[in-house]
Amino acid sequence: MNDWIDIGTLADIPRLGARTLDTPLGEVAVFRTGDDDVFALINKCPHKNGPLSEGIVMGRKVACPLHNWVIDLNSGEAQAPDEGCTTTLPLKQDGDRLLLGLVVSTKKVAHG
Repeated sequence: MNDWIDIGTLADIPRLGARTLDTPLGEVAVFRTGDDDVFALINKCPHKNGPLSEGIVMGRKVACPLHNWVIDLNSGEAQAPDEGCTTTLPLKQDGDRLLLGLVVSTKKVAHG
């Protein structure tokens, strides 16, 4: 069972950007795409632990600001030819509120 915490509203996250928050699992980056989909990942690139929240969001991917690795926001997987994975967390909307699940997930849970 997930422990869901309220992390604010969609409007609190810049479109094509991210915001970070400290959790018992470490620093989490919550991303918002141009289509207003939201994703949550541990804020570490699988390559050199770069801060993914400072990267550029492109569609449903983010480019790490350190070495330009491209990470899929849904799965946390690095785009080929790079290999590795960042931990994803469940995220859902309840009305206008965003709720983060404090259990490690393998993919995005729900949106809207």
